[in-house]
Amino acid sequence: MKKSLLLSLLFIFSTISYSQNDVEKVKSTVSKNEIEGHIYFLASDELKGRQTGTQENKIAAQYLANMLRSYGVKPIPETNNYLQTVELKKTSGATKTIFKSGDIQLEQIFTINSINTYYKGKAVFLNYGLEEDYANVDVRGKYVMCIVGSADNKDMRAAFSKAREKRELAKKNGALGVIEVCNLDNETASRVAHYFNGSKMEVSIQKENTDEFSYLWVNDTAESISNSFVENKEAEIKLKVEGIEKSMVYSQNVVGIVEGTDPKLKNEYIIYSAHYDHVGVGKPVENDSIYNGARDNAVGTVTVLSSAENIAKYPTKRSALFILFTGEEKGLLGSKWYVENPIVPLKQMVYCFNSDNGGYNDTTKATIIGLGRTTAKDDIINAAKQFGLEAIDDPAPEQGLFDRSDNVNFAAKGIPAPTFSMGFTAFDEEITKYYHQVTDNPDSVDYDYLLKFFQSYVLACRKIADNPKTPFWVEGDKYYDAGKKLYQVQK
Repeated sequence: MKKSLLLSLLFIFSTISYSQNDVEKVKSTVSKNEIEGHIYFLASDELKGRQTGTQENKIAAQYLANMLRSYGVKPIPETNNYLQTVELKKTSGATKTIFKSGDIQLEQIFTINSINTYYKGKAVFLNYGLEEDYANVDVRGKYVMCIVGSADNKDMRAAFSKAREKRELAKKNGALGVIEVCNLDNETASRVAHYFNGSKMEVSIQKENTDEFSYLWVNDTAESISNSFVENKEAEIKLKVEGIEKSMVYSQNVVGIVEGTDPKLKNEYIIYSAHYDHVGVGKPVENDSIYNGARDNAVGTVTVLSSAENIAKYPTKRSALFILFTGEEKGLLGSKWYVENPIVPLKQMVYCFNSDNGGYNDTTKATIIGLGRTTAKDDIINAAKQFGLEAIDDPAPEQGLFDRSDNVNFAAKGIPAPTFSMGFTAFDEEITKYYHQVTDNPDSVDYDYLLKFFQSYVLACRKIADNPKTPFWVEGDKYYDAGKKLYQVQK
């Protein structure tokens, strides 16, 4: 009895001692000064927003590779290099766009799909361009014009979600293209133009899009088009989009490895990931045209650097794979490339702990998108608690954030993959004030909060990597079956 009690006490003591040692290990490598230094460099005006394919993006990649090297993180074995080349196909923005209908001429045109277009002929107005609007209407060989979104919901997210449906309906009914009519204020129009009218990229492993079906939005702030179609549902239009060109661009993921210490568990890899690119230079706002991207995603990038420094100094039982992605802002391209060109077989990657941010509005919390979707939930919650933060799950599911960051490409393959983000309780004005704005500068971030946030992430990394039980999806999750297939396990 006494012996059993003694053994129990020794076990409890050793567990507490181990936990305390891990906390001390984290504190010994994660410092506010270092965090601040990295973020001020990555989000500096000199790096011009780190847009994928630019020289400044390459400078950021080289900086990150040099940091991994300085920590003692090993490079990609096959190339002895920290840079993984990512092959991208680039489509430039149009140099000229024209839309006319009678006396109406609109200047703001958003090219949802980028193809050169010339059309002079009939357009049919179809309300919202949904299934019921096609009843008894012939659109063959014509353009469909419709109001953006739906009668129930006209916000931008709803509009984007309806785009595929409207496109397929128009093609099915023989139309040549779709022109959606929106009414956007200057700020929203500027964002939409920055997203759609700039250069677009896709990874070269994707089949080239040869579809000539045209899809555009026109911004009609006076609602002149919808008014002109009140009586006559058909009109002559002129549409011109020209100057779009295609080329190849080569960017780079930054990758490093630290081998695990356990003879068996070292064959399992935990991925620590973030994207380091941002949206570059755009329309000036109060004489500032550089979108520095301190929150999105210099913070996430440096979070991963902090884990690399710590784990290189104090290796964990499982091996560590640090990946800093390019092209996230262009459509999750770096991670899409990586999962098709992994340096370690996918089935050995048992967890992807991504870090991405739009902003924060609560410095008492860390928000983990997908916290309750994997069995590592308690490790993450307990790690945050050690540094005075509360770990919470996605407070804004309507934003679809799980599917908007690099983690989703790993999840789709079956790899458990939540995203560790700064604390927010709603996607509110405090977030949108900085999200993809010129205001997202390094001097606007709370570094006392970031210290706790970084420490929480690094401790969670250590806990997940040292947990005897391999993390997995919670049963019933959308990606649970994909995980079973990837790892060939019975759950």
